[in-house]
Amino acid sequence: MAEREDIDHILKHWPFDPSSVTVRKLWVNSRQVLQLRLDLGLLQMEVKFRPDGKRPHGSKTYLDYLKRQIKKSKEKFVLTEEQRSEIDREFVQFYHRRICWLHLHEFDRAVEDADHTLQLMDLGKHYSSDEEWTISHEQYRPFVLYHRTQAAALALIESGGENYGERAIDEINQGLEKIRQLFVRYEAEEQYQEDELVQQLITLRDNLRNRFDSERSLRERLAEAIAAEDYERAAQIRDQLTNQPGA
Repeated sequence: MAEREDIDHILKHWPFDPSSVTVRKLWVNSRQVLQLRLDLGLLQMEVKFRPDGKRPHGSKTYLDYLKRQIKKSKEKFVLTEEQRSEIDREFVQFYHRRICWLHLHEFDRAVEDADHTLQLMDLGKHYSSDEEWTISHEQYRPFVLYHRTQAAALALIESGGENYGERAIDEINQGLEKIRQLFVRYEAEEQYQEDELVQQLITLRDNLRNRFDSERSLRERLAEAIAAEDYERAAQIRDQLTNQPGA
């Protein structure tokens, strides 16, 4: 084997740690890449568009390609087996990169990759005729939402903008509600409060409240005012929300 193909020197000087995510960002041939250390080697990913650097049918990602095909289709669009397989490939690639972004605390990029995966799930659910295949992906939607919610909240904390603590708490509450709706949809609402991912988000929210000495967020107070039919108070809170940065 040619010396340039040998990665022994990389593996020798960059040991695998089974107790944590071992990832780094570095420059290779004038571009940045991510490297994720695995037990038996490593994965190298591009930081923009599709992680493997491919341009499926000239598109930035396979999701973009499918959107184009759906738009051009004159008949009811149904995913083929090959297309479902390509979606699976892109799912896995974006999962690996999302894990890397989270570990590197590049939370905005983790949100972008989570949104990409959620869009793939939405497209697959809508256009697949294979229910078993759809369910095999939908079971991971709470996990992706958990990552997205966590990353979005932590991105706000790192931004340090006005009311960032309260806005991060609102982000968590919105994520929790989306996850709860999934449990309701699949008739498993009684399992919601006991779910490990839900508990982790609640813990993060409580920690943020303690850190910022924050009471209930504006959105929480708005929900309470509406529930109590105190519409004058609700209108006042809506005005406050509208005037918040990033609203």
